[in-house]
Amino acid sequence: MQTETRFWTRLNLFKGTQIPPESRLGKDAVTALIIHCCFQFGASMSGLFLNLYLWRLTQDLTVNGIYNIVVFILTPPAFALGGWIAKRSDRMVTYRLGIVMIAIFYLMVVIAQEHVAQYYIWFAIFNGVAAGLYWTGYLVIQYDVSTEANRIRFLAINMIFFNASGLAGPALAGYIIQRSEGLQGYVIIFTLAFIMFLIAAFVSFRIPMVKSHHKAYYLKFMGLVMNKNRRWLKALYSFFVLGLFQGIMLFLPNIMLYQTVGREDWVGYMGVFFSSLTVATGYVISRKAQKEQVRKYVLLSTTGVAIGSALLLFQVAFWSVAVFMILFSICNPLAVNTLTSYYYRLIGTLPLKGQLRVESVVMRELFLNVGRVISISVLILLASDLASIWMPVVLFTTAVLQYISVMLIKEKQHAEP
Repeated sequence: MQTETRFWTRLNLFKGTQIPPESRLGKDAVTALIIHCCFQFGASMSGLFLNLYLWRLTQDLTVNGIYNIVVFILTPPAFALGGWIAKRSDRMVTYRLGIVMIAIFYLMVVIAQEHVAQYYIWFAIFNGVAAGLYWTGYLVIQYDVSTEANRIRFLAINMIFFNASGLAGPALAGYIIQRSEGLQGYVIIFTLAFIMFLIAAFVSFRIPMVKSHHKAYYLKFMGLVMNKNRRWLKALYSFFVLGLFQGIMLFLPNIMLYQTVGREDWVGYMGVFFSSLTVATGYVISRKAQKEQVRKYVLLSTTGVAIGSALLLFQVAFWSVAVFMILFSICNPLAVNTLTSYYYRLIGTLPLKGQLRVESVVMRELFLNVGRVISISVLILLASDLASIWMPVVLFTTAVLQYISVMLIKEKQHAEP
């Protein structure tokens, strides 16, 4: 019996359905999903409230913006370093190093407590490097454990796991924070996150390292590859456009929610609701999505988030923030999953038959984070506080700019110049 069949039977997630053999996931793919589930449970508790923790300590949106800018600036160099380590040793070395560093990061947050606000730049630097190493390893692993036949399904199931593990995290974190004195609840959830990251590091040893004779690191030649493969370059541009929107969305919504409801536990409970919508979207994608419909999916996703962000132009209140987040939770996973699957397919068209997968992941993150840094910088310059009329304008603009991605996507192979 196949590994995945036994796994899904226990979960009763696909009971009564027949999965084609070529679409089934292997043992390493299932293990990767479990590791990411542990990681996300810790991240959903800690990451959701870290920006809110800084906000509570400083009451300054600029601090949050600068913190995230530093993280996103440091992440691409960390990706480049992680790629070098992966090529010289193995992607699992980069992956495990990233998990351990993230665990250490939250341990330092626990130790520093309210002094995090004083040294937030140093914390951002460490977090950027740790996150870069983790995601370098995981994105390469995603490519390695999936195939052309099951990659959309793997990414969709990964989305389900990623968000399902995030259902309990925010609710538990909000409950603990609300019933603790002062900011002590934050310290407790950061401690729990530290433990979950250690568990993820331990489970990662179930994925074996792969010896390879191809240890050359071709990052310096990626400019030539971009010049030769225009279709791949346009895909990188689409991630830059995605980063313009993602940069703001990674920290602003939870702060807006807190401003409108005034309670951390309700922010956590709303996070559970939004994650459940994403899980439902991931399930539908895993069953219905077709790799040939890339432009259609990105168009639908962009239209949804554009309509939601337009509501904030009229009023930034609980109803408008909630409706926007509902639409975002349903539509954004469709765009991210589609673009990622599309990009992985393009990696197979590059020279050296897949040997550039590490370098391709590094370049993807570079374009994505440049977009994130630019959008957050614009937000800080134009809207330094939540009362600014420019805040919803910047959010709406970055949402509408996602339509550019539709024009950058070329679905058919014969479109290659």
